[in-house]
Amino acid sequence: MGVGAKVGKRIADMGFNASGGVINWFPGHMAAATRAIRDRLKVADLVIEVRDSRIPLSSANKDFQSVLSSKRRVIALNKKDLANPNIMHRWVRHFDSCKEDCLPISAHSKSSVTQLLALVELKLKEVISREPTLLVIVVGIPNVGKSALINSIHQIATSRLPVEEKIKRATVGPLPGVTQDIAGYKIANRPSIYVLDTPGVLMPSIPDIETGLKLALTGAVKNSVVGEERLAQYLLAVLNTRKTPLHWERLVCLDNYQREGPETMPDEENNIFKDSSPKRRRRLNESDVLYIEDVVKEVQRTLYVTFKEFKGNLEEENELESLIDTQLAALRKSFRIPHKASAEARTMVSKKLITLFRMGKLGPFILDNLPNTS
Repeated sequence: MGVGAKVGKRIADMGFNASGGVINWFPGHMAAATRAIRDRLKVADLVIEVRDSRIPLSSANKDFQSVLSSKRRVIALNKKDLANPNIMHRWVRHFDSCKEDCLPISAHSKSSVTQLLALVELKLKEVISREPTLLVIVVGIPNVGKSALINSIHQIATSRLPVEEKIKRATVGPLPGVTQDIAGYKIANRPSIYVLDTPGVLMPSIPDIETGLKLALTGAVKNSVVGEERLAQYLLAVLNTRKTPLHWERLVCLDNYQREGPETMPDEENNIFKDSSPKRRRRLNESDVLYIEDVVKEVQRTLYVTFKEFKGNLEEENELESLIDTQLAALRKSFRIPHKASAEARTMVSKKLITLFRMGKLGPFILDNLPNTS
């Protein structure tokens, strides 16, 4: 077992995780969706399996892997801008050694998606000459960016196809018991190539607690299933055991912080963290961006200082938990949380910290460990 795997196992065994029990979330509609997707996969000429770059293994639906391994497949590691590029190339080599085509992408980048489509067409080259119509199916767990990818593919296809082809959709039936249809778009002529989207579905049983925490931290599982505080504790455990706060020493100017003070922060009306519950995404304005950057600097400073002042042993579970408690308390000031009951304040801190991680403001991360690393 590699060092990273040992650290991961130790975090997964920590008290705050064990007390929460096994993480399991499989809404009823996912069973119907899973059956329908299996049926579609039987007739697919190629599958684009979208995963989260931050969790290249944990974001794979294990229930589909036996089927997918027998199909032409491209693994699209989406959200590459949120993943550590220094480690990502090692993951690409890993998949290559397993004889699996893998491409890190950003679903919102036209050039990135164009590169993915070029790989798809290359993989289909051997059947293009003998099949008049080809079917590409996009699969993945919730919140890995499938919808964004499909939208980008549609935009690219629309610009390529002649006017009379632009609104053609693949003719497929609806999923039983699910409001969302499996629908697709034509992306090429001669032969006709259709790309079909599918609903995001999880495996019925998440194999272990840490996998569940990774899925929840990246947004594949709802926060409420795990609990925001438990999720923030896990995030801080990862940051501390990796000694991430030490990387922020040069990024944090303590003199500026002391000189400017908290009075320079925007008022509550400009605080986009005011309610961290999921809402329709809106465009950030300039004051939002300035506010976020100020908050990020304060959070980094707080985590750096508390980490540097910590005199305990990170290898000891109780001492690591003590550091995490200290950090959660200190972050209350960083996030400008007014005086509230301790439990409510910790929940608010936890929500805001999770939001910063998901925005990539705490840096690029890959939470999974490479297999067989020593």
